Amino acid sequence: MAAVNLNTIRKTIEQRLKTELDEAPIIPIIFNNMPFESISEDTFVQCLTTFGEGRYLAHGVNSVIGLLVLNIFTEEGKGSGANYTIGKRLRDLYNKKTVSNVIFESPSGPEVFQPSPEGKFQTQIRIPFEIYERL
Repeated sequence: MAAVNLNTIRKTIEQRLKTELDEAPIIPIIFNNMPFESISEDTFVQCLTTFGEGRYLAHGVNSVIGLLVLNIFTEEGKGSGANYTIGKRLRDLYNKKTVSNVIFESPSGPEVFQPSPEGKFQTQIRIPFEIYERL
């Protein structure tokens, strides 16, 4: 029986992001379970937290692997500078950190995405993470 609560892990990851982006300059965050119109904001971050397969290691210890995907959207036609500034802020938030037993690996990105929603410049940061649980 798995001991780790995936919703608790998701909450830990997402609360860290929310706390950071509630600081000036404030940036809205969009999660999978909420309705949103992209035309209503010039700048926002979309957060997708997913869990992959686990691995049984030894001595009743299991590893749960996940991926945090952060899509950064800024106004198109203003250049990439604002988008990359947000990207650095988010990379620094998770890069090789351990938060409440969630171990984050090195992020990749921000990688430019084409096509983006109309009127938006989009980049994506992908951050693998792992949790060890005792069974």
